[in-house]
Amino acid sequence: MNEDKVNMEVRKFLKVVGVSSQRAIENAIAAAAKAGAIQGHTKLRAKMTLQIDALHLAHVVEDDIHLG
Repeated sequence: MNEDKVNMEVRKFLKVVGVSSQRAIENAIAAAAKAGAIQGHTKLRAKMTLQIDALHLAHVVEDDIHLG
């Protein structure tokens, strides 16, 4: 296995995840704010699960997103 190739592929995947996830979160925040469902100083609990079935991997990251 070529470790450099693996590293590049993982980084490429994570870049796609990061960009698309940020867009999804920003759109959801904007929609919720427009609907009056959240306020400017809201703290949102976020949870991301990375799952790769073939590796029996389930990696969970949780953190807060502070809006103000």
